[in-house]
Amino acid sequence: MLDQAAERARRTYDAAADHYDGPALAFWSHAGTRTVERLRLPAGAAVLDAPCGTGASALPAARAVGPGGSVVGADVADEMLALARAKAHRAGLGNVQFRSGDMRALGFPDESFDAVVSVFGIFFVPDMPALAAELWRMVRPGGVLAVTTWGPDVLEPGAGAFWSAVETERPDLVRGFNPWDELTSPEQLLRLYESAGIPGARAELEEHEQPLDSPEEWWDVVLGTGLRGTVDQLDSEQAARVRYANLAAIGDVRAVHTAAVYGAAVKA
Repeated sequence: MLDQAAERARRTYDAAADHYDGPALAFWSHAGTRTVERLRLPAGAAVLDAPCGTGASALPAARAVGPGGSVVGADVADEMLALARAKAHRAGLGNVQFRSGDMRALGFPDESFDAVVSVFGIFFVPDMPALAAELWRMVRPGGVLAVTTWGPDVLEPGAGAFWSAVETERPDLVRGFNPWDELTSPEQLLRLYESAGIPGARAELEEHEQPLDSPEEWWDVVLGTGLRGTVDQLDSEQAARVRYANLAAIGDVRAVHTAAVYGAAVKA
């Protein structure tokens, strides 16, 4: 059974799966790949990725650790997991498995993994320090807990225009589901590690932009991200008006801001 926070994330990202891997959403793959690159995982390592989405970090991790290593990806969104499994199959990666599960209660023993990775997911739970502590519990001595969050002004200028358009139709929904805005700086991420009792963490902001071939691609981003959770609470006519107003407001914008904060702590 999922609680309210997990159930809302499940509904949102099961719905977003139909756009999640589109060309305008390449930032998912970029951040997942950069998270893994920064860890320099050794061959043969055991890795947990939670939440794993469609494999943006789990698949690069599987390539990095090689056939002697193993990767487990966990997520509450079954549609995401189906896409991840299909991508792993196409890539011939037999050392990665994907399972349905709440990242707060996956049931693995203490010190099960050389690396635990959480990309764009830790902010979906009400008690972030408790989740960080639970992920840390599963890290072996000498292993690492890597947490990646969005940086400031994520998806701007599109996101601000989106919320303005939503306000015209349903002011009660404005920023009602945008937990990613609560954790957007290296300092905030370091405080999260500290509050979870995790020493020696480091965090760094990396700038990045997602190019858009047309303003219409911005709406693909809306439907393939957490903003989908707001769109799906609108009726069809409201959603159409929000789309029209959003695209009119961004005009000829050809990129949105997708900076990320990369954090890591090594267990002594």
